[in-house]
Amino acid sequence: MKTRLSRLVAGTIALSLLAVGCSRAETPKDTTPAGQSTDKGPAAELRLGYFPNVTHASALIGLEKGLFEKELGSTKLVPTKFNDGPTEVSAFLGGSLDAGFIGSGPAINAFAKSNGEAVRLVAGGTSGGAQLVVSADINKPEDLVGKTVVTPALGNTQDVSLKKWLVEKGLKDKVQVTNRENAQTLDAFKKGEVQAAWLPEPWSSRLVLDAGAKVLLDEKELWRDGKFPTTVLLVRTQFLKDHPKTVEALLRGLLAANDFAKANDADAKTAVNKQLEALTGKGLGAKVIDRAFTSIALDPDPLASTFPQLAKDAVTAGVAQKETDLSGFVDLTALNAVLKAAGKPEANAAGLDKK
Repeated sequence: MKTRLSRLVAGTIALSLLAVGCSRAETPKDTTPAGQSTDKGPAAELRLGYFPNVTHASALIGLEKGLFEKELGSTKLVPTKFNDGPTEVSAFLGGSLDAGFIGSGPAINAFAKSNGEAVRLVAGGTSGGAQLVVSADINKPEDLVGKTVVTPALGNTQDVSLKKWLVEKGLKDKVQVTNRENAQTLDAFKKGEVQAAWLPEPWSSRLVLDAGAKVLLDEKELWRDGKFPTTVLLVRTQFLKDHPKTVEALLRGLLAANDFAKANDADAKTAVNKQLEALTGKGLGAKVIDRAFTSIALDPDPLASTFPQLAKDAVTAGVAQKETDLSGFVDLTALNAVLKAAGKPEANAAGLDKK
């Protein structure tokens, strides 16, 4: 009897251990369904990317006026400056960035490169603010034949826009496209080394007012109602799952920055200029920043309905080999919670929140 009891206990223990072993072996590290929170409370820190451009005015105002930090509370804000989208994409994919203001083209690229896993589009930043500016002797698209046109970086938002436009105009193989940092483009234009550039603000305004360029095309002319996403806000997917309230706090800071700009135009320009001076060593002239601000609209709505077209444009431009499947790219849960609380209209994900 004693022997039978011992065997029964031993068998029970063995089965229990086997069950535990199977459970551990079969449980993946992250069993949370896509889009479902694993809320771990406020993040210890938030690493935020942005550019020293007027098209990132929401970020610059939020940083200068302390609006993000006010909303984030105990979460430490770690701002990180980038000069182009592809570099910021690398930071996202390398896990060294939690959230970032970035162009629409690189945002799609980050999603595509990670097979739809690494990032989510959670809000807009800026609509508009990009122009094709040219030398005085260029009056129509055909005048660009044999000329050099510059964009900020290979595969960035303006690079895609320019190359797609050249294809549509039948100029793809007749115009040389090169990439330079914006400050270098200004110097090169002054020297006559380049004759045209498709640039975001404030650089298009700087070429016009400081280097004698003129506008051949405002990108607004290519979009319905003149609206297209120049800057959006991406968040690392795992960060969004782990710290949804921190993302909401960041978005409250974004709305506060936009509201500040709407109510205090002159002070908003001053705040942006202070940040630009701190980041680049030189602020903008009053005429430049005034012109740049007339070209942009600060908008938390990412204009999600434009992204399928943007994905097609990347293929047309030759920047992407195939059109990116954007299913699940957009998650406006946090944004719409913040907008609703503020009594503002909610944004539409245009079906891109579905897998």
